[in-house]
Amino acid sequence: MHSFDEIFDIAAKRKGGRDVLEALLEPPASQKELEQIPPDRWLAMMTRCIFNSGFNWKVVDAKWDGFEAAFDGFDPGRISFYTDEDLERLVSDARIIRHGTKIRSVQENAAFLIELHKAYGSVGNAFGGWPSEDFVGLLEMMKKRGSRLGGNTGSYFLRFMNRDGFILSTDVIGRLVAEGVVEKPPTSKKAMAAVQEAFNEWNDQSGRSLKEISRVLAMSVG
Repeated sequence: MHSFDEIFDIAAKRKGGRDVLEALLEPPASQKELEQIPPDRWLAMMTRCIFNSGFNWKVVDAKWDGFEAAFDGFDPGRISFYTDEDLERLVSDARIIRHGTKIRSVQENAAFLIELHKAYGSVGNAFGGWPSEDFVGLLEMMKKRGSRLGGNTGSYFLRFMNRDGFILSTDVIGRLVAEGVVEKPPTSKKAMAAVQEAFNEWNDQSGRSLKEISRVLAMSVG
């Protein structure tokens, strides 16, 4: 497996030099910054990523003001008490994408966020305080306890909230395969553990965040 510096050099050559590559990298938010994000914004981004999955993102973007209005500003407290009649009304609401199971996931994730708030003191503390060296554990927790947050949906959600982590995009997987970390897109716990181990090693070598490492891996291929 190449060292992080060697992979960085590969990416830098593709992007026009080390300075150019550095300019494309941004650090993740701090735990303190994440703690200051209100619960409704976490639920809003969760919902956005869930609805983006399988849809043209431009369609979701164009309807987003309607989503905010239809879902009461994504207040978890209000949404967790939605009745079946509320959900049936939303399935017929032309302001949003009328996908029944995804609409129900908003209520389920509202309850999930309330549970995290009770357990950790705040939603931001729950996500921001989870150790980056066990990012796959955070993804697994979200998949099990949340709704429709498996696959890359959970990773994209955390990236858009600027929480440190990696996204297993086609290009990142391409680099992981080239480095012998995995043989194919990782889905098993064993494969995901190998991915985490590789990222942790590159983090030890470079002192960089998982987000920055992920971006460099992607740009070393694509």
